[in-house]
Amino acid sequence: MPKDVLDPVDRRIVDVLRAHGRLPNNALADRVGVAPSTCLTRLRSLVDRGVVSGFHAEVDPRWIGRPTEAMIAVRLRAEARARMADFFAMVAAMEPVLNAYYLAGADDFHLHVATEDTEALRAFVTDVLSTRPEVARTETNLIFAHRRGGGAG
Repeated sequence: MPKDVLDPVDRRIVDVLRAHGRLPNNALADRVGVAPSTCLTRLRSLVDRGVVSGFHAEVDPRWIGRPTEAMIAVRLRAEARARMADFFAMVAAMEPVLNAYYLAGADDFHLHVATEDTEALRAFVTDVLSTRPEVARTETNLIFAHRRGGGAG
């Protein structure tokens, strides 16, 4: 949990960035109502404090030859629980994984993946994930469509 609270100016910067992450500093400053130098200083502080963790382009996987998306639930074996953080880092770096979530609840992880087709998805689940000794079970759900929610950053 953050130790400090965002003041109204920082909050406006964050709100504008959530909706328009690639906005140039001058336009961001104009929308927030501060000088460009003030905006840049505050933005750098937000990045340094970890409030803003990065800037990126969200690419539709279909345009890079990976139209088949799925959510894969992964549960580790009890004896592998001590290595959960290592497993999380390893799977998050795998090629088909778009997003990895470390969870509390019945599943330990959810992996949002995108592959070339269902055969590549099957191969990833059965030949890569399920063969790992720490994996107890997986459950795969195909994604038909998805939209970023209003609360997403």
